[in-house]
Amino acid sequence: MRRTVFYVSESTGITAETMGHSLLSQFEALDFQQVYMPHINTEARAHALVQRMQEAFDRDGARPIVFATMLDDRIRQVLRDGNCFYMELFEGFIEPLAVELGMAPSRQSGRSHAITKPSSYTKRIEAINFAMSNDDGIRPDNFDHADVVLIGVSRSGKTPTCLYLAMHYGLRSANYPLTEEDFDRDDVPPEVWASRRKLFALTIDPQRLQLIREERRPGSDYASLARCQLDTKRAQAIYRRLDVPVLNTTSQSIEEISSHIVKAIRNKID
Repeated sequence: MRRTVFYVSESTGITAETMGHSLLSQFEALDFQQVYMPHINTEARAHALVQRMQEAFDRDGARPIVFATMLDDRIRQVLRDGNCFYMELFEGFIEPLAVELGMAPSRQSGRSHAITKPSSYTKRIEAINFAMSNDDGIRPDNFDHADVVLIGVSRSGKTPTCLYLAMHYGLRSANYPLTEEDFDRDDVPPEVWASRRKLFALTIDPQRLQLIREERRPGSDYASLARCQLDTKRAQAIYRRLDVPVLNTTSQSIEEISSHIVKAIRNKID
């Protein structure tokens, strides 16, 4: 059964999308057609969206689901009156929080992702630039300037994890790919050893690795199951020598892997 889902906001819609995705992830059996509708900040735009909701109802034979973060009462009511299942994601939290804090909310849209702290924003931009400049072991001499260094075989998830750590946590992240040279000598360069306190190793199931590599280089030795099994086995031997935390990316998302890394870093600091 297909259901159309609208993520609606007066601003970017990032909060509605994030919270909506989290809720829908609990209903894997359904087919959700997702529609992103940011900047619904006038009644005219709201009425136009209501018409799209009706079209979705006529097509699906079921009410569309609307995840919204709308602070304007008039626009919100227009959407509520539409033929939809409407969920206002701020409504249940703003007023109780205002009572607890003893102050009225500003009710300004877009505050969740606005640049309210320029220094924090600048830190994230610098971290992203660092991750891009130190990808795939390009500058091992920069590892001493990194907050995190990831190590792993090719296609184990190092680059996307580094970028996520930079974008969401402002961490300067670098990574080092294990190569045939490393496997032949059963060791890593001195720069990697020197970074052990900030090093995290990524591992992955050989079957999953084969699927990923096959998409990149179909039919190659690089993508063969035997090669994937050998690479992951030799990588594990190096991880044991380094004695560093090992995270399995087979069934964990980038977000989950990153949260484990951040937690480990904070525990070291504490």
